[in-house]
Amino acid sequence: MKCDKYMGMDVHQAMTVVVVLDADGKVILETMVATEAAPIIRLVQSLSGPLHVTFEETTQAAWLHDVIRHFVTEVVVCDPRRNKLLAEGSKTDKVDARKLADLLRTGMLRSVYHGHEVTRKLKELVRAYETLSGDSRRTMTRIKAIFRGRGIRTAGRGVYQPKQREQWLEMLTEPGIQQRAAWLYEQLDQLRVLRRKAKQVMLEESRKHRAVGLLKTIPELGCIRAAFIVATVDTPHRFRTKRQFWSYVGLAVVTHMSSEYEMKAGQVVRRRKPLATRGLNHNCNHRLKEVFIGSGHQCKSAQVVWASPGEVASQRHAYRDGSADTGT
Repeated sequence: MKCDKYMGMDVHQAMTVVVVLDADGKVILETMVATEAAPIIRLVQSLSGPLHVTFEETTQAAWLHDVIRHFVTEVVVCDPRRNKLLAEGSKTDKVDARKLADLLRTGMLRSVYHGHEVTRKLKELVRAYETLSGDSRRTMTRIKAIFRGRGIRTAGRGVYQPKQREQWLEMLTEPGIQQRAAWLYEQLDQLRVLRRKAKQVMLEESRKHRAVGLLKTIPELGCIRAAFIVATVDTPHRFRTKRQFWSYVGLAVVTHMSSEYEMKAGQVVRRRKPLATRGLNHNCNHRLKEVFIGSGHQCKSAQVVWASPGEVASQRHAYRDGSADTGT
């Protein structure tokens, strides 16, 4: 529409640079506002006609999306990894804002999905649990690194057990290193308490969502993995087909083909050479990829455990001969 306006916002902690274009790409406004709700809302309301707004996915993206979505026609939170055109030429805040507005006007931006408010609490609880789990693993790795750095073997998980800590600390002869290890043990104990608390609260919140109960009926998808899926996917209707979902999960096969066509008898025909696979796609949601691959590994291990020795031997021979059914 000729009366539509396209706003590009380069958002920073203190100030936000704004450039507004009309339908023909002409600049009709260049300004700066404080990165606060009230000034941004006043600026948006001062513009007449349908307004389309875009900004990159940053720390303030979720907050800004909720602030202005009720006052504009469209909000596109774009993926900065795909905005390669922003890297061309000179780079300033005004240039970036104008390029964003122009890419929005020409329909060349890919949006980042921002979920519904229904699952927002579960999303934050899942992030908290993931953060505490990651911090616990890092602390455990640092503890083992101290002992390994002094030539002390730390096989298994005995080095983390509270009943054995005094024995392990006595192996460290340097007072400073011993104190550092003691502090890491104390940090690990506190993280474990917080992690159990975060897990309990997360699971209690996940039970309020009907989709969690449905996902738990799938083998090897327990309470935690089901909560992760619901918090990340939010709704299956955001994907047009199941192939888009598998690509988002990271289980889409990447293929490679070159020189597909040739001339035969004066006609263009397609070559009969097979597609070359390049593994799974890397641009995906890594949380979901770990969930589905982990559940797949556990399901496969369970099949091996419950299978008889004869079945396991026959499967090995089938895979060795290349006659096993590898379809999914």
